[in-house]
Amino acid sequence: MSESEEPVFLREAPESGRVEAVSPLIRRLVCPNAGPFTQSGTCTYIVGRGRVAVIDPGPDHPAHRAALLAALDGESVEAILVTHTHRDHSPGARPLKAATGAPILGCGLHRPARAVRGAEQGRLDAAGDGDHRPDRELAEGESVAGPGWTLTALATPGHTMNHLAFALPEEATLFSGDHVMAWSTSIVAPPDGAMGAYMASLDRLRDRPETVYWPGHGGPVREPQRFVRGLLTHRRARETGILERLAGGERTIPGIVAALYAGIDPRLHPAAALSVFAHLEDLVARGRVATDGPPALDSEYRPA
Repeated sequence: MSESEEPVFLREAPESGRVEAVSPLIRRLVCPNAGPFTQSGTCTYIVGRGRVAVIDPGPDHPAHRAALLAALDGESVEAILVTHTHRDHSPGARPLKAATGAPILGCGLHRPARAVRGAEQGRLDAAGDGDHRPDRELAEGESVAGPGWTLTALATPGHTMNHLAFALPEEATLFSGDHVMAWSTSIVAPPDGAMGAYMASLDRLRDRPETVYWPGHGGPVREPQRFVRGLLTHRRARETGILERLAGGERTIPGIVAALYAGIDPRLHPAAALSVFAHLEDLVARGRVATDGPPALDSEYRPA
């Protein structure tokens, strides 16, 4: 894949409800919360043997929690790590802490990328886990360790502003949360996320040493540096498409979505509108696009 090539997405979905050893140090259990935004479900990872860490316990889903506790039988949970505070990732941390006594570590409180305006409040509340309260927020470069494993926090804001990835150097692995996934692009939806931050977070991954990513949904990302370059190309192409539509006279987000996302699952159109909105917010901030007043989903946009 060259710098100009787009990524090839791998749609194969891991089976939910089954604990699978995917490497010597990593076991995966997929929550049965399949959907258009979660693929076959949220991937929960167990790292280590005997004294372990759990990454992204998922939603507050009793069957998933029971399967996870069964997989952990006879082991000690040293830490519960959370990549970000969307409701399909973090709420399960609290009942898991109650069951195991392990501390909740990782991302901080849920927060928007900017001040929430008007009707956005309801949408933000629906996506974010406002009840998340970690025992300790991990800053960039801070680590948690156990027998044979180390997990180091890497700040990757954009999908959410508190998003973290976790590097496992013993296996040259990155737990990438929803920042990079093999099956789909990540949703960047204002005011929860921000496109400028997301692109900067992608860019910093290009020269990292990991050879595989284990994401929050779907299967592993192989050759991750090439894949990340492809994601950057894909996003830049989307930006170019938006600018071309504006130059051609289109002024609204629904019109841009109809042109750029023809043929996708209609259930994804609202997410596509938010993605276009995120690009437009970024383009306005960079002086490439103009609008009257603060950018909004129902604003009219024009070339600057």
